[in-house]
Amino acid sequence: MLGLIKKDLLMIKSNLKLVLIVFIVFFIMAIQGGFDISFAPAFISVMLFMSTFSYDEYNKWDAYAITFPNGRKNIVKSKYIATLILIFVSIVITILLSIIVGYLKNDINYESIFSIMAGCGFIVILIQSIMYPLIFKFGIEKGRMGLFIGAFGITAIIGMFSKVINVKIPPHFLLFIENYWIIVVAIVTIIMLAISYIISQKIYLKKEF
Repeated sequence: MLGLIKKDLLMIKSNLKLVLIVFIVFFIMAIQGGFDISFAPAFISVMLFMSTFSYDEYNKWDAYAITFPNGRKNIVKSKYIATLILIFVSIVITILLSIIVGYLKNDINYESIFSIMAGCGFIVILIQSIMYPLIFKFGIEKGRMGLFIGAFGITAIIGMFSKVINVKIPPHFLLFIENYWIIVVAIVTIIMLAISYIISQKIYLKKEF
């Protein structure tokens, strides 16, 4: 499985020059003002990793890789682990860049930086958790389309229900979230990943190539 993880990370390596240019552009824009660098790199990491699915699909890699011992399980596991590594590295880089930008602008708020990055990490992993089972089931192109359709559909349904049903959130619940939000985010993130991984594995174990 370690080889599969290295394979995905090495595939991303070919795009590092482009990523470096994007980082430099974002960094300059953040220094000049009017742009928050905190949101960009984590999402770029997801888009980069999506490209590995495209490469695998184009080169029919899965049909070969499933012949390895525990090939199907290791393929799914390696995708999730490699993605988490990439997200973690991108978040660390973003935190460092945010601190540098704050230092240059004499406006460093460490609590705000870490809070924003925790939120970005959560959203990125949420996207991953939804998208990966769709990709393993339908392929990269249909998986992307399914995510966008699902996102718009869920948003529309929530919008309609919010107009019909007036939901009041108890104040003590909001206070609990405010005081322990980092623990809540960590628990929800782990649960999301676990459910997504189990679904992806079940899909991939039954998939035919």
